[in-house]
Amino acid sequence: MPVLPGAEPYRHEGGEVGVLLCHGFTGSPQSLRPWAEYLAERGLTVSLPLLPGHGTRWQDMQLTGWQDWYAEVDRELRVLRERCSQIFVFGLSMGGALTLRLAAKHGDAISGIVVVNPANKVHGLSAYALPVARHFVRTTKGLTSDIAKEGSEEVGYERVPLHSAHSLRKFFRLVDGELPQVTQPMVLLHSPQDHVVPPADSARILSRVSSTDVSEILLEQSYHVATLDHDAERIFEESYAFIGRLAPSVGKKGSTTGG
Repeated sequence: MPVLPGAEPYRHEGGEVGVLLCHGFTGSPQSLRPWAEYLAERGLTVSLPLLPGHGTRWQDMQLTGWQDWYAEVDRELRVLRERCSQIFVFGLSMGGALTLRLAAKHGDAISGIVVVNPANKVHGLSAYALPVARHFVRTTKGLTSDIAKEGSEEVGYERVPLHSAHSLRKFFRLVDGELPQVTQPMVLLHSPQDHVVPPADSARILSRVSSTDVSEILLEQSYHVATLDHDAERIFEESYAFIGRLAPSVGKKGSTTGG
């Protein structure tokens, strides 16, 4: 299947410090592309993969589950480890949950994580209906483009396959149980006005991780897809400053240059 325009994966070969970016459920690399390019312009090695079943059509997603999505980011992390001395992982929404699981599983191999409006649970009555409903109803309404900024659009699906949503629910439960294994320095940025993931998810994540170096930042001007919203520049700047604090070579002249 052809990939939707703008949804292509993105890679940049830079210096010794690498960043893996994880996009959200039914979304695509397009939602994180400006963030990835911002980091690449500053000499970092960047990987922004397209998750299996995403970026084409929702029918393709129906054939995938959390194991497929996690395996993709896990593989990309291993590739980065082969060429970088330090690695950071960033994620939006479900990408935040993928980030947290990578952190729980890979320990010291990851120097720090940044999560934006990270998801921790499928909310509402529909969550309880999923195990049964998915056998009778194939899709529900999409979740994309929850953005306050006028003219800003997210490339993603207008329908959510219930089979995939059921898998997502199981994944969130798994990650929730693993949160105490997360020990890395962490920046968590979240929007008080988010119509997809409630602030309760961020609060739970903050209460359960074992990290001691933690910053919580509110994105007052943005909705769920804050990386394409009014606070995008703030996310980019805060995340780059975070890397600079933990990877001393970053930002020094000539130290992270690369093509």
